[in-house]
Amino acid sequence: MTTSSHTTVTVETVVAIDSDNPIAALELAHACGADLAWVVQLVEVGIVSAAPVDTPPDDWRFFSADLQSALEARRLERDFGVGLEAAALILDLQHEVRRLKAALQVQRR
Repeated sequence: MTTSSHTTVTVETVVAIDSDNPIAALELAHACGADLAWVVQLVEVGIVSAAPVDTPPDDWRFFSADLQSALEARRLERDFGVGLEAAALILDLQHEVRRLKAALQVQRR
């Protein structure tokens, strides 16, 4: 009796997201487990910015901060059932709290 074994190898390429390597709207959607329409909504509520907004979503490019914000918005949707407008408000408030804490730390020194 002959047995054979197969090994599956998956090779992935990782590219840093920076000013020289932004990601497309569809890639942002894929990274968040969403679709392009969801990314359009992110731009509409101000969670991420696409410049210029008057270009088609296929031409939009995003950076690491945008990816982080999108992932946080997706988590808020999933874990707490909030809509994107509420997620935008929560993210803004979190950012402001971090800014104020940092300013307070500097002032205490």
